[in-house]
Amino acid sequence: MSLKCGVVGLPNVGKSTIFRALTNSKAEIANYPFCTIDPNTGMLIVPDLRLQTLTELFKSKKTTPTTVEIVDIAGLVKGASEGEGLGNQFLSHIREVDTICHVVRCFEDPNVVHVNGKVDPLADIFVIDTELALKDLETLTKRVQKNDKLVNTDPLAKKNYPVYKKVKEGLEQGELVRHMSLTEDEALIVKDLNLLTSKPVLYVANVSESDLPEGGSYVNTVREFAKNEATEVLVISGKFECELADLPENERKEYLESMKLTISGKDRLIQEVYKALGLLTFLTAGEKEARAWTVRKGSTAPQAAGMIHSDFERGFISAEVLSFEDLKKCGSFSEAKHKGLLRLEGKTYIVQDGDVCLFRFSV
Repeated sequence: MSLKCGVVGLPNVGKSTIFRALTNSKAEIANYPFCTIDPNTGMLIVPDLRLQTLTELFKSKKTTPTTVEIVDIAGLVKGASEGEGLGNQFLSHIREVDTICHVVRCFEDPNVVHVNGKVDPLADIFVIDTELALKDLETLTKRVQKNDKLVNTDPLAKKNYPVYKKVKEGLEQGELVRHMSLTEDEALIVKDLNLLTSKPVLYVANVSESDLPEGGSYVNTVREFAKNEATEVLVISGKFECELADLPENERKEYLESMKLTISGKDRLIQEVYKALGLLTFLTAGEKEARAWTVRKGSTAPQAAGMIHSDFERGFISAEVLSFEDLKKCGSFSEAKHKGLLRLEGKTYIVQDGDVCLFRFSV
C-alpha cells in the first residue's frame, strides 16, 4: 500500500526545515536507507521493533519495513487558488496525497520574516483552508454545471448531481468537505473527486526548542481550534529535529531525554499519520525475508493478501495467523501450533495489528 503525506504551510513557517529533518536521518535498518526520490520527495521508514525480532527468529536474509512517502509542497500564499505563487501547480500536488501535514508557525524569530507580518497560527490556518476550499468550489462548480445538462439523459449524472450540489453549497457556506455530514453513498461519490478539503489533516506546530515538549501559548490556540475539528496537533521543533538527525544513533536517545521526549518527531508524525488514515501493520516472515505491510483497519484476510500480490487475493484459500506476541513467546510457528495458538482463518477474517500471516492461495 503506497501512502503519500503532503507537508503544506505558508512560506517561512519552517515547513522545509521539518521536511529535511524527517527525510535526511540515517536509516535505522542498514539495508533500507532513507532516500530522496527527487528534491521535494522522500521516504520515511515506519519504525517497528517487531521486525527485528522476526528477523532473528527466522534468521531472515532480508528485513523490509513499510514506508510512507512524504512530499514537501512549496509554500502556499493567499490567492493560490487563482494561481498566485504558482498556486495551481502546488494545489495539484496536494490532490495527489492521502493526508495533509499542515505546518503552523508557533515560534517568534525576528530573523525569519512572517509572510503576513506577525505570528498568528489561526490566521495562517485560515489562509490555507480558504485556498483549498476555493479550489474545491471551483471543481464542484464545474461538476454541477456539467451534470445539470445531463441529468435528464444520464442516470449517473442524475445520481451525482444532488450530491455535487450539496457539497458545493456547503463549501459556499464555509464548511470544509471533511466536516460535512455525508451518507456512505454520498461520501463514495465525493471520493472520486479527490477534493482537497476532504483529506485528513494533522496540524504540526513548529515551536522553538525552549517550548519543547508541550509547546507555548501559540500551540494552545492551535489545540483549541483542532479540538473543535477532532484533529490532532503534533508539537515539533524543526531546529531540534535537524540537530537530532545529525547525531550518531547512540547519542540520540540521550538528546531526546534532555528535552523530556521519548521518541523523535519523525516517529511521532508517522504514528499520527497512521491514526489519521486508520491504518495498521501486519507482518510476514521466513528465511528469505521478514517484512511489514500496511493495510486499512477493517481489511479482510484476502485484502491483506492482495497487498503482497494480486494473485494472493484472487486465489485466496486461507491464512495461518499468529499474533506477534504469541510468536515471540513460542519462538516458532511449529511451537505455536503445538500449543494451539496458530489459527486458520478464512475470507471473512479481519486482520489485526501485529498479526503474523502465512497466506495459502491457488490461481
